[in-house]
Amino acid sequence: MESDIKSSSQSNHSQEQNLGSILSVRSSIIDIHFPKRLPYINSQLQTGKGGNLSIAVVSHLGAQVVRGVALAPTAGLTRGEIVIDTQQPLQVPVGDRLLGRMLNLFGEAIDEKEAIAGGEWRSIHATPIAMSERVTKAEILKTGIKAIDLLTPLERGGKTGLLGGAGVGKTVLITEMIHNMVKQHQGVSLFCGIGERCREGLDLYQEMAATGVLPNAVLVFGQMNEPPGVRFWVGHAALTMAEYFRDRSQKDVLLLIDNIFRFIQAGSEVSGLMGIIPSRVGYEPTLATELAQLEERICNTSAGAITSIQAVYVPADDFTDPSAVAVFSHLSAAIVLSRKRASEGLYPAVDLMESNSKMLMPHIVGDRHYQIAQAVRKTISTYEELKDIIAMLGLEELSPGDRQVVSQARRLERFLTQPFFSTAQFTGLTGKLVELDDALEGCERILNDEFADTPERSLYMIGSIDEVVKAPKEGKKS
Repeated sequence: MESDIKSSSQSNHSQEQNLGSILSVRSSIIDIHFPKRLPYINSQLQTGKGGNLSIAVVSHLGAQVVRGVALAPTAGLTRGEIVIDTQQPLQVPVGDRLLGRMLNLFGEAIDEKEAIAGGEWRSIHATPIAMSERVTKAEILKTGIKAIDLLTPLERGGKTGLLGGAGVGKTVLITEMIHNMVKQHQGVSLFCGIGERCREGLDLYQEMAATGVLPNAVLVFGQMNEPPGVRFWVGHAALTMAEYFRDRSQKDVLLLIDNIFRFIQAGSEVSGLMGIIPSRVGYEPTLATELAQLEERICNTSAGAITSIQAVYVPADDFTDPSAVAVFSHLSAAIVLSRKRASEGLYPAVDLMESNSKMLMPHIVGDRHYQIAQAVRKTISTYEELKDIIAMLGLEELSPGDRQVVSQARRLERFLTQPFFSTAQFTGLTGKLVELDDALEGCERILNDEFADTPERSLYMIGSIDEVVKAPKEGKKS
């Protein structure tokens, strides 16, 4: 068994300590003089009372001076204060012992349970898997959620963007995906909160505990109030834990990141504090490189896969913003949540027209799936175009063909709703995990007008279409 990183650190210090002293402190940026030898890039340094303040080395300024980013508030630090080189990078614990726990960047428990000590620890800095070791075959990761599996299939080992404002069901959808990942794929879910509000993190933890998915999940947070260095590296810490589950435990991992924009924002803050001249719109010139170093670690191998779903904040809804452009270039699918659908009670509130996936191709999903998905999109798109006419003149003024399209579209919208396991305690409806074949069959039969006489409400919040086979007779009696 590998020794604890802390005891290893103490052992190194006792053999030969490499000591330096602080030259300057500018917010989170600290310049340090090391007369003996320079610490390596990414080395972890310690200073402050009891060595409670960690610093990550980011650059060498000269033969004896390094520049580092503080990973805790720097209030109280003074010039000349002693700094210890731990002679190793920042490391985090890995393994099954993390399941059900909530941690920070340093692998310290923040859930008021016992501390995590001993066992295996790994550096948060790792190079992406070589292309020769990746599994490049396009595979679909089924979520058990009809609207997603049908219209925006997720790539196993790929990255999916989750776009939506507050109150449209983002957290509920994330919780449901965690539940389904555990139930359907016997995998592990890892939630990484980057720049997350403390309140939102606590709400998610309590929801996961209440719905029973916490024992198969790990939560890692770099909170909004913490220095930019913490928010910048916490994503790498979460990925290190995920890579262990993929490579050593040979499990599929669902990595949820909320919010990837905060990672970019933290990098921009660090870059500005270091005096680097910004590029377009004030972002750091190394934006694309830093994001790629994180995103390219998310992939699938012969042992398992890391599939990521990332909440994406788009500044001022400007999709040409450099941060949005950089993120979208890595995504294989985008799930857009609609406030309008949420207001109509159509949950999950996935915007069926705006959401898209690169995996929705005939040679990947098959001809039948592709044709049904295209027919669903066309039907709903036509309905959207007719809504203004219906509002002004009424449904009766439409041609018989258009009325048929409206009938199909409204039934498709309701069929693509679904009760969730994560909301069962609030709605009283038992959650449903729907197979892709059942979703395809249901949409196909609705498009064939088999349920033209069935009340729309009979298709609302169900699983497979078989649940409404008797609905026409019941509708006639009512």
